[in-house]
Amino acid sequence: MAGWRIPGFAARPRFTSRATVLVLVLCSLVAILAYPTRQFISQRSEISAQRARAEHARQQVEQLRREKARWQDPEYVKAQARNRLHYAMPGETPYIAVDPAGRGATPSSVAPPASSDGVAAGPAKAAKPWYASVWDSVDAADTAALAPPSPPAPASAGASSPHDH
Repeated sequence: MAGWRIPGFAARPRFTSRATVLVLVLCSLVAILAYPTRQFISQRSEISAQRARAEHARQQVEQLRREKARWQDPEYVKAQARNRLHYAMPGETPYIAVDPAGRGATPSSVAPPASSDGVAAGPAKAAKPWYASVWDSVDAADTAALAPPSPPAPASAGASSPHDH
């Protein structure tokens, strides 16, 4: 059959001018639409990222609303004042733990002064306002953070520390 030829039909080339024009039109359409398609896809990803951010912001707003509702409760406010500000109710005795090594402690916060008979006196009247004490503690913390750590002093056998009692 390969040898048969139909009279009147000549052998045609594989690519006709129509096929060439069609291929050129399709290539130009791909080239024209490539950039807008890429922009469309990138904008879709930006939209999904913005939606995720908006959802995260909604969750934060809801969390802040819940926290605001908690702050409306007087018992929650009292608990926060006790924990954060170390407040105490009337009749309670507040205690503050002091670093046993004495690092960063100011003389006014270590212990109340002793009276002449050797017994610790009650709460002494502060010689300076509360905000000065707060500022002194901030300065002490700052200098303790900036100072290089000093090596521990060797303990002598006969010396007793104030914490051995």
